Amino acid sequence: MGETAITAAEVVRPRVRVLVAAYAVSSYGNFLNLIALSLFTYEVTGSGLGLGLLMALRLFSGFLAGLAAGALAARAGRRRLMITADSCQAVAMVVLAVCARSATAWLLAVVVIVLGAGNTFFTVALRSAVPVLVGSEARVRVNGQLMTVRSVATVAGFASAAPVIGIAGYGAAFAVNGASFLVSAAAMFFLRLRTDEEPATPQGAERPDSLSLLRVMTAVPALMLGMILLRGADALASSSHNVALPVVSALHSPQNPAVFMTQFWASWAAGTLVAHQVLKRRKASRTEDRWGLHAYVGGTCAMSLCFVLAFTGPAPLVLMVIVGVAGIADGLTEIVYTSMLQKMPDRERSRLFGLSATVETCGFALGMVAAAAALEAWSVLAVVGVFHGLAFCGALALFLTTLPGRRTADG
Repeated sequence: MGETAITAAEVVRPRVRVLVAAYAVSSYGNFLNLIALSLFTYEVTGSGLGLGLLMALRLFSGFLAGLAAGALAARAGRRRLMITADSCQAVAMVVLAVCARSATAWLLAVVVIVLGAGNTFFTVALRSAVPVLVGSEARVRVNGQLMTVRSVATVAGFASAAPVIGIAGYGAAFAVNGASFLVSAAAMFFLRLRTDEEPATPQGAERPDSLSLLRVMTAVPALMLGMILLRGADALASSSHNVALPVVSALHSPQNPAVFMTQFWASWAAGTLVAHQVLKRRKASRTEDRWGLHAYVGGTCAMSLCFVLAFTGPAPLVLMVIVGVAGIADGLTEIVYTSMLQKMPDRERSRLFGLSATVETCGFALGMVAAAAALEAWSVLAVVGVFHGLAFCGALALFLTTLPGRRTADG
């Protein structure tokens, strides 16, 4: 296929940097569109129920895609899967941009299905391809770079959504998102980076060494399955502060709640930058030992505590510090978690990341519904405290199962 192997010594910096930059552009378009599509959906459906149903449909399509992502990546190849996912999402957004004035709920349903599935396919393929792209020892550094640019894109996308929509309209926002997908697809197409350790099997041919998702689940160590389940609990907890933040923003800054939300997420993004700086010089092999496990568990606990404290009503500067620490913990856990999954053999890795995406999507979807319902009866602090308390207890449970004398043979 004309692809060249990338060794850990080279890290083929120019091409990897282009790929990271393209991912940053795509992530910016995604977060800009997250605001634009939510507001547009509410305008088209005319009800919160319609918005909720379409959001649930998007999450459900991502859930199903996670189940199939590993098998598709094994058959078609990760590079082809990423290009196809980006291209399909670009087409969906261009169609929506053109039809913005006459869009119907049915068109929105098709678009959110494509976006939900496409994002999961792309994420699973990219994360599982990193060890092949840059070598095993460089994967922690690149994971940190990808997480960092996505964090910055989160803040930039949220902050620019209102001006873009206000000045140019929803069609322009959708067109920007479509263009960002094309940038990502073009980068992956022209860079021709090697993403699979062996050539992908021709379509329709059997791959004798491919593993089913069930076999992967039974083959991986129990400890790693525990980490995946904790990641799902983390997603469930994160849904609570995502649901509660708009409520708190309206209370703290009724004149301009978007400013409060931007400051909140900017502080969080700054924390993730610090996490990347801390870990980028650490050898990947250190994430595979007990230090990596303890960092993952401790980071989850610290993140949960900080997000609960953030909703106790601290002073603005104190709030920024607390959220910044939460960002450090969040960034630390994501980099370590992703790097630990990437140590698995290549033929298992895609399916393992597919399983992880399914669990995370399921946790976030259930959390969104449950947190929204709980806010009708409980205070914001109580909801965030209960949900993050579950993640905190899950992290402690995982830690206790790994204490000397309690570890299983495969742990």
